[in-house]
Amino acid sequence: MPVKDIEQLSINTIRCLAMDAVQKANSGHPGMPMGCAPIAYRLYSKYIKHNPLNPSWINRDRFVLSAGHGSLLLYSVLHLCGYRISLDEIKNFRQLDSITPGHPEYGLTPGIETTTGPLGQGFANAVGMAIAQEYLGSIFNKNDFKVLDHFIYGICSDGDLMEGISHESASLAGHLKLGKLIFFYDDNGITIDGSTKLAFSEDVNKRFEAYGWQVLNINDVNDLKQIDKAVEDAQKEKARPTLIITKTHIGFGSPNKQDSEAVHGSPLGENEVKLTKKNIGWNENKYFYIPSEVSDHFNGMKTSFSDYEANWQTLINEYRKKYHSDAERFLKSFKNDFENDWIDALPVFKNYEEKVATRSASGKVLNSISSRLTSLIGGSADLSESNSTIINGQNVFSSENYSGRNIHFGIREHSMAGIVNGMALYGGVIPYCGTFLIFSDYMRPSIRLASLMKLRTVYVFTHDSIGLGEDGPTHQPVEQLTSLRAIPGLILIRPADANETVAAWKSALMHKGSPVALALTRQKLPVLDRTKFASAENLSKGAYILIDSEDEPDVILMASGSEVSLAVESFYSLKEEGIQVRVVSFPSWRLFDSQSNDYKNSVLPKSIRARISIEAGIKQGWEKYIGEYGEAISIEKFGASAPYEILFKEYGFTVEAVVKKAKTLLAKLQSIKSI
Repeated sequence: MPVKDIEQLSINTIRCLAMDAVQKANSGHPGMPMGCAPIAYRLYSKYIKHNPLNPSWINRDRFVLSAGHGSLLLYSVLHLCGYRISLDEIKNFRQLDSITPGHPEYGLTPGIETTTGPLGQGFANAVGMAIAQEYLGSIFNKNDFKVLDHFIYGICSDGDLMEGISHESASLAGHLKLGKLIFFYDDNGITIDGSTKLAFSEDVNKRFEAYGWQVLNINDVNDLKQIDKAVEDAQKEKARPTLIITKTHIGFGSPNKQDSEAVHGSPLGENEVKLTKKNIGWNENKYFYIPSEVSDHFNGMKTSFSDYEANWQTLINEYRKKYHSDAERFLKSFKNDFENDWIDALPVFKNYEEKVATRSASGKVLNSISSRLTSLIGGSADLSESNSTIINGQNVFSSENYSGRNIHFGIREHSMAGIVNGMALYGGVIPYCGTFLIFSDYMRPSIRLASLMKLRTVYVFTHDSIGLGEDGPTHQPVEQLTSLRAIPGLILIRPADANETVAAWKSALMHKGSPVALALTRQKLPVLDRTKFASAENLSKGAYILIDSEDEPDVILMASGSEVSLAVESFYSLKEEGIQVRVVSFPSWRLFDSQSNDYKNSVLPKSIRARISIEAGIKQGWEKYIGEYGEAISIEKFGASAPYEILFKEYGFTVEAVVKKAKTLLAKLQSIKSI
C-alpha cells in the first residue's frame, strides 16, 4: 500500500476507534480525537522516541495531552503502538475498573505521563518536566555523553489557553528559554457553549511571541508535510519553547456535526457514526475495526521503538565506565532511591531559652541537608525570604544556569504547583515550593492532582494563622488547614516548634506515595525542652503525648502548631488547681489516622471524655478527635489587622481562656454523670 494511503488509513483508524468507544460508552468527547488524529499519528509514528515495552524508559520523549477530554486520541495511538492497552480496554472506555477512564490518569494506564482533564494543568506539568530535564541534564550530561536528550511534546486546546494557569506557565517557560518544549495548539474554534468567539478573541500568536516562544502555524492539520516541517523547525530551536498553532476541524468527517459544539462532548449518535465512516471511506458496519495493513504498519515500527532504548542503554553502559559515580546516582534517582546520609545532617535545636519561628527552623533544615540531597530543588512564588526556601550558596535556576537549585516561580502560585507536579512526574528530583498558607487556595487544583497521582512533592506554607499579625484578614488563613486536610491522601503537618519542624521535614522527605504540606509560623515560638517533654521524633505518628499528668488525666488538651505551647502553659496552670491534664501535640491528622487502633487509643483513651482542641483555625474536623462531649477553642470568623499578641488575646487563645474552658467542660461532664 502506498505510504500516503497507509498514513491516511492509520489516521482514520484513530478517528473511528474514538467514535466507536464514545458511542459504546454513550459518553465522552469524540470531536477532539477526530480532529487531532493526524498530530498523534505523526508524532508517535515518526518523532516521539519511546518504547511501548518500557513506558518508564528514562530518556523517552514525553507527551502531555493537556486537553485530557480527548483521551481516546491517546488511548488509540498507544494501543496501535503496542502499549499494554488492549482493544477490549478501549471498548471499556469510561467503565468501572477499566484502564481507559474518561480523562487520562497517571499510574493507571501505560504511556500516560500525567493526569489531565482540568484544563491548563497538563500545560503546566509539561513546563515542569522541561525544567527537571534541564536541571538534571546540567548535572549529568557530559560533553561526550548526553544521557538526557529528548523533547516534551504536548497538545493543548482553546480551553487550556483560556485558563490562567497556562498564562502563568507559558510566561515562565519563555523566560527560562525551555527549548525542549513543543506544544501543538488545537485551534478548532469550538468550546462546549459554541464558538470560541463568544469569549476568546485574543491573538494567540502575538501572545506567545510576547512570552518569548517560537510560534509556528499549520493551516491544515491533515497535511502531514506541514506537521513534519513544524516539528522539525521546533526541534531546531534551542533557546525558545515552541507553540504550533494548528487549524483543525473538531469532529472531522462528520457530515452534520463537524465544526460544531455538538461533537465536542457528546456521542455522535449511531446514525451519524455510520455517515461519518462512510464519508471518510470506512466500512460503516464495522466497529472497533483495525485494518490488518494498519496493524502491520505499526508492527513494523516496533523495532525502531525498542532500538531507541537499546541505543541509549549502550550509551549508559559506556557512561558508567567513565563516570561511574554519576551514573549510579543518576540511575538511582530515577528509581526514587535517594541516599539517606542527609538524615545525619538534620539540625537539633537545644537552646530551650530561645524562640524560633517554624518557618526559620524549616529554612535551617533545608540548608543543613541540601548539600547531601542534591535532588532537592525548588523555590517560592516571590516569597523566598519570607518562606525561608532559599538554598544558600546555590545558584538561581535560569536560562543562563540550569544547574541552579533555587527556582523563582514569580507571583504564579497556581502554575508553581502545576510545574512542581511536572517535575515530580519527570523523576530524578524531589521538588518543593513555598508561599503563604492563605495562597494555598490559588494552588488547590494542582495540589489535588498531586495527591490523586501520589506525587512526591513538598509544599512549604508559612504565615499559617492570625499569628502573622498586621497584614490582616486577607492574609490570615482561617479555613485553609481544614480545607487542605480534606484532600484525600495529602499529608498536612503543622509542627509545634523548631524540633518538630525538623521531624516534619524528615517525614516529608522519607514519605512516598503522597504529597506533604508543611504549615509554619511567621511568629517565633518557644523551643520545647525535650528533656521534659516527649521526643519530637514522635511527630511521625501524627499525634503523641507531649506531657502527661501523674495520675489518669481529667482532661486532654490537643493542639497543633503554635497553639501547642499555649496548651503546655495551660497544663501547668490547671495542674496548680489540682486538675490532671494530658497535652497531645497533634501535628498531622492523616499520619495519626494511619496508626494502629492500640496506639490511637493510648493517646486518646475512650474513657477520657473531657477533650479540648486548640487551633487558630476553624473547628471543622476536630469533632472526630474531641468526641461527643469535647470542646474546641477555634476561630469561626475572619481575622483582623493588629500585632499577633493582641490578636491571640482578642480571639481567646490565652491560658485564662483554656483554663476556663477546661473547668467549664469538667463541670458539665460531672453534671451529666450525676444525672
